[in-house]
Amino acid sequence: MSTRPAHPRDFAPPPGAPQAAPKTGLAAKPWWPWVKRALTFAFFALVAWYSIRYARNVDWGEVWQTILATPRNVLLMAVGGVLLSYAIYCNFDQLGRHYTGHDLPRFKVWQVNFISYAFNLNMGSLVGSVAFRYRLYGRLGLDVPTITRIMTLSILTNWLGYLLLGGAVFAISPLALPPDWKIDSTGLRWLGFALLAAGGAYLVACFFAKQRSMTIRGHELILPPPKMAVLQVAMAVTNWVVMGAILFILLQGKVDYPAVLSVLLVGAVAGVITHVPAGLGVLEAVFIALLSHRVPEGQLLAALLTYRALYYIAPLLIAALVYLVVEARARKTAVG
Repeated sequence: MSTRPAHPRDFAPPPGAPQAAPKTGLAAKPWWPWVKRALTFAFFALVAWYSIRYARNVDWGEVWQTILATPRNVLLMAVGGVLLSYAIYCNFDQLGRHYTGHDLPRFKVWQVNFISYAFNLNMGSLVGSVAFRYRLYGRLGLDVPTITRIMTLSILTNWLGYLLLGGAVFAISPLALPPDWKIDSTGLRWLGFALLAAGGAYLVACFFAKQRSMTIRGHELILPPPKMAVLQVAMAVTNWVVMGAILFILLQGKVDYPAVLSVLLVGAVAGVITHVPAGLGVLEAVFIALLSHRVPEGQLLAALLTYRALYYIAPLLIAALVYLVVEARARKTAVG
């Protein structure tokens, strides 16, 4: 056995072997790993801050007592509605998968969509739709333009359903609004026509526009084909209808379904306008203002708290657990 000292060329790859690509861009900067760690820490700190802030505004004892007081069959039907709604919404990014042509596994796409939706509902779009999608999809290998197109299509799908369903409900049978509101029933009807016009314009563009792409802030957006636009409408409208059905079930028939759906749609846009995470207090305020003359306020709040627990809080806890598992596996893979 030779005892000569090792020479650097002994460790060189054989002739013809593929050479490792030199690091370029930010990866070549010695300070970039530290900046990346700092950004990661800041991201987790932001999520933790939002979570603590949200949790402090929830009366957990009241939520639990309200759920216990609800009949079991009502709870089971409501849980079924929640599962159906999440199953529908978490397929929005599957449309984005076909729209962008990326080849990530369907389960991974569903996982990212579920995490982002649960956090989006509870902490706003900045954390849910934006931060989680960019982080999770980026870790899975998608580039920024692709993630942006997926996110844009998902948000557009959701609000396209709102435009068409809300527009139809407000235009055909507007609610009688309180006199101190800035808009009356006639104004709500005209708002419905405007929503229908906006949703209809999008569909017309998808079916007939010759110019299929546009650039907004440096990002190219391409109109989906007609079949995908129809799927967007079907999925989003169905999801809003199911959400209304969950509240109708929890109110145990004390209010007719069209009225419940209409109030939910008013509450949804009110929550967006006020920029309150999870619409905390906004949805309840809208329901009390519009339905307290038909349902005792205590029963109304009980149904709304149960809805919030089932549709917001429980999925958030599950999504947080799933996210921690995803992060742990990613770190383990990186170390390995």
